[in-house]
Amino acid sequence: MLKEEFPPALNWFEKFTVRLDLGYLGFDKDYASKTVYLPAKARKTAPLTGQQKAVNRELASQRIGIEHSIGGLKRYRILSDRLRVHDIEGHDSTLEVCAGLWNFYLSI
Repeated sequence: MLKEEFPPALNWFEKFTVRLDLGYLGFDKDYASKTVYLPAKARKTAPLTGQQKAVNRELASQRIGIEHSIGGLKRYRILSDRLRVHDIEGHDSTLEVCAGLWNFYLSI
């Protein structure tokens, strides 16, 4: 799905530092970017070392704010349920309103 929305040939991420989770293994092979932070993956034959676990924990602590923001936006069910609006601008406006409401909630 990522390749459909962001074709690798257009170099979408070349100016950015990208922090990802293990759902995006292979991202660094398909996309050029300034820096990619991807946690190490444990395998049956090679479990993670203490240093790899520490690095993974640090990466997770950097991503947690973003994960909480996405979770906060999903509290507005119009974003998490199937949206039957075919107007892209309407969907963008809905996302902007929900983001504004979530930011207002955080500022209280």
